[in-house]
Amino acid sequence: EVASTRRPGRAPAPAAELITSAEQALDVMEFEAVARKVLPPAHFGYLATGVDDDKTVGINHEAYSHLEIRSRRLVDVSKLDTSVRLFGTTWETPIFMCPVSSMKAFHPEGEVAAARAAHNKHHLQILSTVASSSVEEVTAARGEPVWQQLYPTYDWNMTRAIIKRAEAAGSPVLVFTVDLHENSNRETIARARRVDDRDCSVCHESGFGGYAHTKPMLDGVDPSKARALYPSNLTWDFVKRLKDATKMKLILKGIVTREDAQLAVEHGADGMVVSNHGGRAEESLRPTIECLPEVVEAVKGKVPVLIDGGIRRGTDVFKALALGATAVGIGRPYAWGLAAFGQPGVEAVLGIMRRELETIMRQAGTPSVGGITKAFVTTRT
Repeated sequence: EVASTRRPGRAPAPAAELITSAEQALDVMEFEAVARKVLPPAHFGYLATGVDDDKTVGINHEAYSHLEIRSRRLVDVSKLDTSVRLFGTTWETPIFMCPVSSMKAFHPEGEVAAARAAHNKHHLQILSTVASSSVEEVTAARGEPVWQQLYPTYDWNMTRAIIKRAEAAGSPVLVFTVDLHENSNRETIARARRVDDRDCSVCHESGFGGYAHTKPMLDGVDPSKARALYPSNLTWDFVKRLKDATKMKLILKGIVTREDAQLAVEHGADGMVVSNHGGRAEESLRPTIECLPEVVEAVKGKVPVLIDGGIRRGTDVFKALALGATAVGIGRPYAWGLAAFGQPGVEAVLGIMRRELETIMRQAGTPSVGGITKAFVTTRT
């Protein structure tokens, strides 16, 4: 069976209990069960998979249950300020949409439907290099520029083409993923392919060149020298090369230690995302929420620190903010919503997450995001 990111102790809902519309959902996990039902096995497997035993996928979320919230009383929370400011732009909410690749595998409108939801709900959206919709399409649907995620490949010409295209579309921030290498051991997707009786070659061409041919952001670029999305020979010198190649702000996505956080600042990064690729990078068994405090401490407020990985509740968002995150990203939840009900599903996921965050802000006595500090959380012993 394809792995689930559901918290231990809560069994998947029987088919008879699945929600039939986005409005019925009580929490974001209800969309996972519907996505599992409606998607082909390999497509759901791609969304669900981690690496090796998928334990890091589950631990990312389970770790939040070891953090307790210290609520304060008799605080005026009649008005809430959930806004955050990033690189000169104020966002209504600290919850952002992580880059998720190949979203047309989950719904025919893919990233465009997600962008419309981001527009309607006023969320920051980051677009994957290997999205199934182009940055121009997504920007048009969003109504304003999105941030562009970058897989650099082995070919600088391809890398530069992606950067220039994002710049031309107005993207203000480049999000350089640093936590992946070739051939990660994703067993769950491999097992899902075994039970999928469709002819995958109808949609998927062989080799990296064939793969690149299906990705709009790689249109018009010769993939023969690229070989793969994730070079194994990059060093910190590449950060300077990217800085010199663009006027966009540069964020490094995949930083999980104080040492690398310090190096990122030293090499001119404008920010970073504490991330293990949703458990898809390596089986480290180290959840991102446990990595966050040392990264925040190392950065010393010089640049914003974002986080993703395992966020499923508004209380998770609250805890990440309390430990120093500037903004908090979700990936799988809005992809489940998209698979289940299209754009309305994405909007429902975003609405649930925001509602839950606002609820715990009132209950904890924190009328503004800026007031959510580490004094509001403690570790369960």
